[in-house]
Amino acid sequence: MESTFEAWITPIMIGGLILFMCFIIWDLARKSKAGKFGTIMLFIVLGAGMLGFVIKTVITEMMESGGL
Repeated sequence: MESTFEAWITPIMIGGLILFMCFIIWDLARKSKAGKFGTIMLFIVLGAGMLGFVIKTVITEMMESGGL
């Protein structure tokens, strides 16, 4: 039961954390009056870490299932 709970809650909580971090980046861009270009740069630079984590997770799952 515990492993099933962990298997479900971990991706949900990490997804929620990623959404919250996107909100923080958007709020930072809005409060600093970054403009369109500045907002895009903030999302690219600060979102690169989140994107790397998602890509790593996808590649790991593909390798474990034998798809890669």
